[in-house]
Amino acid sequence: MIEDIVRGILAELPEGVQLVAAAKTRTAEEIRAAIAGGLRIIGENYYKELEDVYAKIDEPGIEWHFIGHLQRNKVKYVAPLCDMIQTLDSHRLADEINKRCQGLGKVMPVLVEINSGKEAQKSGVLPERAVDFIKGISTLENIRVQGLMTMGPFTGNPENSRPYFRTTKKLFDEIKGLKLPNVEMKNLSMGMTNSYKIAVEEGSNMVRIGTRIFGERIH
Repeated sequence: MIEDIVRGILAELPEGVQLVAAAKTRTAEEIRAAIAGGLRIIGENYYKELEDVYAKIDEPGIEWHFIGHLQRNKVKYVAPLCDMIQTLDSHRLADEINKRCQGLGKVMPVLVEINSGKEAQKSGVLPERAVDFIKGISTLENIRVQGLMTMGPFTGNPENSRPYFRTTKKLFDEIKGLKLPNVEMKNLSMGMTNSYKIAVEEGSNMVRIGTRIFGERIH
């Protein structure tokens, strides 16, 4: 079932749009089924769940992305396992990722999380501060900005997400046009189960889908 659903999603996504399975609370068996359907990117929200399923899945060609809010004191657990961190939202977090990756001898691809709805309770860089923020972290040698990510305010009607995706895409294009050193704007991660089709229409080339793949979480 999961395998078939993943095949179906991959078949319907336009060329160049990557699928990230939002695997929060999912078992290694469920994730393996998604991989069997063609999934290549696993997104995890919590470092302990990441450690658990990472140890149980040994599949070639799989990428692990961290897609949840990342605390600085958890970077030491996440950095060795992940191929990308999608939720960079502060200078202090950037410095910590840079330091940990320096020790590992790796360069971490990151997406800057944009608080496109300007919600006080949510993390992310405000749109009007994003350019200066990216300029400020572009000199760090062991991280590489590769694009933007946004959640947008949660809404039952996916159409309501469109303005926030549009804002983030406009920002993405603006930053790309600046041709900043050590910044390669190639990934725009927007859209989840209820909104990914709208996000793709608005320029997303990376969607984070959990419920549609795995069903509703039961815990």
